[in-house]
Amino acid sequence: MSTVSNDSVGVRGVRLGLPLAIGAAFAFGMSGGWARGLIDAGWTPGAAVTARIWVAALVLLVPAVISLRGRWGVLRRNLGMMAAYGLLAVAATQLCYFQAVAVMDVGLALLIEYTAPVAVVLWLWLRRGERPTRRSIVGAIIAFVGLVLMLDILTGATVNGVGILWALGAMVGAAAYFILSAKADTGLPPIALAGGGLLLGAIGLTVAGLVGVLPIAWTTQDITYRFGTVPWFIPVLAIGLIATALAYVLGIASTRMLGSRLASFIALAEVIAALLFGWLLLGQLPDLLQMLGGALVLVGVVVVKLGEPTPAEFVEPVPDAASAPR
Repeated sequence: MSTVSNDSVGVRGVRLGLPLAIGAAFAFGMSGGWARGLIDAGWTPGAAVTARIWVAALVLLVPAVISLRGRWGVLRRNLGMMAAYGLLAVAATQLCYFQAVAVMDVGLALLIEYTAPVAVVLWLWLRRGERPTRRSIVGAIIAFVGLVLMLDILTGATVNGVGILWALGAMVGAAAYFILSAKADTGLPPIALAGGGLLLGAIGLTVAGLVGVLPIAWTTQDITYRFGTVPWFIPVLAIGLIATALAYVLGIASTRMLGSRLASFIALAEVIAALLFGWLLLGQLPDLLQMLGGALVLVGVVVVKLGEPTPAEFVEPVPDAASAPR
């Protein structure tokens, strides 16, 4: 039975994990802005996310193989978990998010995705009978009110229902990402989980494109952003190398150091990063009402997380110097 990494975090874990988690959040946060430029130039979301994941998978392939030297049995035992990570936490999440940013502002799509903790609480209640605390219920209500304000429903603005559904799909994948990344007793080094998951996700997306399930089209024309025009490979490399390869490795490593609870709090910085890069790259800024709604969503998510019961303490064994991965 897999164990989620301990959420009773020591000073050393925070000192090492905090900068990694913040780095992961800002790396992830830039993906939507770069991708929207590609999509506006004629790339389909499927093509953008497939290119993104292939670049990251190829970059991490050799380091992932090196990290598994002498431990191939660990890989065989975790193939199912790695497949779930690659297809759900990686491929499906990013595809849904890119589909959402194709028709919505980057920051708004990500705010919807980050209602994932609320969905997790509801799922645990319905699936396992784990009744949420009063604080979690209050947090869910606050987040829902914020979502209504953020989508401009009260002002009569046209809501892109398709975009909202795609963003909700990304929310489901985000929940899977935190749950799977926090499994600390698998024996898989973080870079092996990230590299293997990205490779399986890239293969899955490619197969879906080849059989016609996933529309894939791209162009080699220059891509225009707020600051100017760049060759098409610049955003592809930025998304693949920084917003995927680096982001997933930092995210998995920091989640194992901080625990899923604290890591998911810090990951909310991705919303700030997405708004920042949405403005820098695309000139997108929410209006005052949407900003108020976004703030309520973040407050609601924080309250939901504070209302979660404290998990049972799990002390991860510290490997000796001879067995530590290098």
